[in-house]
Amino acid sequence: MTPVREPATPVREELADLADEQREFGALVRSLTDADWVRDSAADGWTVADQVSHLADTEEVARDTLAGGPRAFADAVPAYPTAEDFTAAGCRRGDGLSPGDLTAWWDRAGTATRRLLAERAPGDRVAWGFGMTTEVFATARLMEHWAHGLDIRDALGLPVAETPRLRHIATLGHATLRYALGRARVRPPADRTLRLELTAYDGTRHTVGPDDATDVLRGPLLAWCRVATRRTRGAAAGELTADGELAELALLHARAYL
Repeated sequence: MTPVREPATPVREELADLADEQREFGALVRSLTDADWVRDSAADGWTVADQVSHLADTEEVARDTLAGGPRAFADAVPAYPTAEDFTAAGCRRGDGLSPGDLTAWWDRAGTATRRLLAERAPGDRVAWGFGMTTEVFATARLMEHWAHGLDIRDALGLPVAETPRLRHIATLGHATLRYALGRARVRPPADRTLRLELTAYDGTRHTVGPDDATDVLRGPLLAWCRVATRRTRGAAAGELTADGELAELALLHARAYL
């Protein structure tokens, strides 16, 4: 007898927060002037339009990865010599599009991705990079939108609002530390563990990692999220205090994205 599979449980919290992050990103880009779109963003070599094109392109890849479409991650990225070439090609797909058309492209792709995520259970695997759960994938898409929105806000001198959604990015930055050290070709110190003790602007404490960790990283939640997404403009890294070798390496090499 074939077992009946229970309906998928939506990734409710992560998906709701992803929708809110994308809604905020959409409000940001819709508030820009035509002149803003062609300005340099805070990422070297990227205009504001490139930021939106990149997100639209990767949301299409996310959609096809979830739906088994032709641009699924496992097929789309290896078609280029390097991951950087894949990213650059995604930015160029927006060349010649108006701000309205770029925004509509991004909105369509993001809406489709969220719809597909809602049909999956939290523990289902998504073939993105080395593979991750649906829950983590939703968080990764949230992180991407926050980080690229930050590139736009920093370039245009716009304020950065600290929302409760940053706790997801903080946790992701902790969970990906071993990967980040591998990317940096740094051997993790043996028998060391890390706890983050972070404080939000309103005084709320966020702790990530084991209570008996050998190393502790302390400081503002926003500063750690900047470090984890490698957007350490200004004094972000200097606002954090590292106690232990692994904590010091986290400050140098954290990377919450592929």
